[in-house]
Amino acid sequence: MGEDKLITIAIYTYEKAQVVKEVLEREGIPTIIQNVNLIQPVVSSGVRVRIRETDLPHALQVLEEYQSINKIDDTDESRKDKKVLVPVDFSDYSFKACQIAFNFAKIHQAEVMLLHAYFSPYFPGAIPVTDTFTYEINEDEALKQVQDRVSGEMKSFVDHLQDLMEKGELPKVRFNYILREGIPEDEIYNYSREYKPMLVVMGTRGKNQKELDLIGSVTAEVLDAGHVPILAVPENLSFLSLADAKNVAFFINFDQRELVALDTFMRMMGPYHFKMNFLHISTKRDTWDNIKLAGIKDYFVKHYSGREASSEVIDGEDFLNNVERFICEHHIDILVLTSRKRNIFARLFNPSIAHKMLFHADTPLFVIPS
Repeated sequence: MGEDKLITIAIYTYEKAQVVKEVLEREGIPTIIQNVNLIQPVVSSGVRVRIRETDLPHALQVLEEYQSINKIDDTDESRKDKKVLVPVDFSDYSFKACQIAFNFAKIHQAEVMLLHAYFSPYFPGAIPVTDTFTYEINEDEALKQVQDRVSGEMKSFVDHLQDLMEKGELPKVRFNYILREGIPEDEIYNYSREYKPMLVVMGTRGKNQKELDLIGSVTAEVLDAGHVPILAVPENLSFLSLADAKNVAFFINFDQRELVALDTFMRMMGPYHFKMNFLHISTKRDTWDNIKLAGIKDYFVKHYSGREASSEVIDGEDFLNNVERFICEHHIDILVLTSRKRNIFARLFNPSIAHKMLFHADTPLFVIPS
């Protein structure tokens, strides 16, 4: 395959990797598969499908078109219908998330699902044995009161959105809602796996309030466990549509999967016009970092024609304040990061950059799993 750099476009079982290889090569894209069990290839899992870096945009387009009529994996069928999920708690910042989500859905001809997860505080294990019978009598009525209250709040919230749509203050899109009992972050995660949205839009408080609510943040937990792109929207955001974003900062750590995440972002943001700023955080001066970052910028300009881009290395010694300074100086409207699923110990003792940025910046945070 020549001198061109190879990248991994997907990891499948052996059978699915063979299907993808055949599809790509029919379109003139040279493809190799790696990590095959040579003794029993049909039982291999984790087989890497690799292509030339320069073929990535074409390959992603080919696979997207193929998946619209064929199933490469168990989730492809759900991609026919575009969906946006918006977890809400009826607050002002939930409403801001709805405004962003509805405008996004209008552009992409997607439907919107509002999700409210409520927690019932009634646990039989916490009740003395002598009071259990009385508790069982009152439990159903108490739970019904909670459900009635939540249903009423959701109805008022939905009525307000429909009223704004009728007035032309919100775009008219198809939307529905669902109520789920349980811990909010768990229910958002579980339902997103069922619903399979192209994007989850979540509201967050302003910077000053976030820092008071660091440990209990639902948005932070969903970000860390997320498996679909998530957009965290601060309540004091000055614009109502992603179309108004003129400057985007994309954090790069020189992982080849970031190119796939970049393409995911560009497909969602394709209708909008903005400048892309590629940032890399480093605690030491390394000329090679600047060279690699410039290469990412050149790749972007080459493969996404008509787009303006810049690149810069941010000092990692005080990166939160340095990033905030960059945001202010360059008028950044959206921050984009890639994120891998992280276990509970990693989240407790070494919070991810996405987690830190969520509680430090008043700029929307777009997190794409890699």
